[in-house]
Amino acid sequence: MSRWIELRTASGPVGAWHAAPVTPARDGLVVIQEIFGVNAHVRDVAKRFAAHGYSVLAPSMFDPVEPGVELHHDDAGMARGRDLAAALGMDAAVGIVSAAVHWLREAGHTVGAVGYCWGGSVALLANTRLGLPAVSYYGARSIPFLHENLAAPMMFHFGQDDPLIPEADVQRHRQAWPRASIHVHPGGHAFNRDCDRHHYSPDSAAAALRQTLDFFAEHL
Repeated sequence: MSRWIELRTASGPVGAWHAAPVTPARDGLVVIQEIFGVNAHVRDVAKRFAAHGYSVLAPSMFDPVEPGVELHHDDAGMARGRDLAAALGMDAAVGIVSAAVHWLREAGHTVGAVGYCWGGSVALLANTRLGLPAVSYYGARSIPFLHENLAAPMMFHFGQDDPLIPEADVQRHRQAWPRASIHVHPGGHAFNRDCDRHHYSPDSAAAALRQTLDFFAEHL
C-alpha cells in the first residue's frame, strides 16, 4: 500500500510518500530524494524497499520552499533542483528527516536512512546528527562535512567514473571515516537511476542494492 501523508516539521508541513510492505514491518527506512523531488523514480525506489519488508517514508524535501516538486532528469530540472536545495539548506533538510524518523518510530519501527545524490549527503548528516544507520549513494555534497563524526554504522556507494566525486574525494571519505563501508561500482553518477538510460548501470545498481539490504539487515 502506498499513500501520501503529512509530516509536521520545524520548517512547516511536508508531504511524504509512504510505501508499506504487504506484511507488517519491524523496520522503517527514510528514503531521501535526489534534487528532482519525490518523482516517479523516487516513489519506485520506496516501493522496492517496501517489497523487501520495510515501511518506507520518502519526504518531499522541498515542500517548505515549493510544495509538490517533481522535476525531470534534464538540465532544466537539475538547475531548478539545485536552486531549491540551496534555498532549503542542509539544516532544514536534516530537520525534515528527523520528523520522518519520528513518524516511523511512533509506528513502532527501528529506523535507518538511505539517500541518493543530494539526498546521499543528507543521509550522511542523518547519521552524524541523528544517529541513524545510513546509506549514501553518490552524495556529491559531503566533503564540507568530513569533520563530523559518524554516530552509527555508515555505508557509501560511489561510481568509479563519477565526474562529481573523483577518486581523491572517495579517498577523503576513507580517511575521514575508516570504519565506514565504502563501495566503488562500475559506472558514473546516478548509476541507480533506472529511468535514465544515460546514467543507469544495472549490474552496479543490483550489487549496491544487495549490499544496502545486507547493511540494514545487520544494523536495524
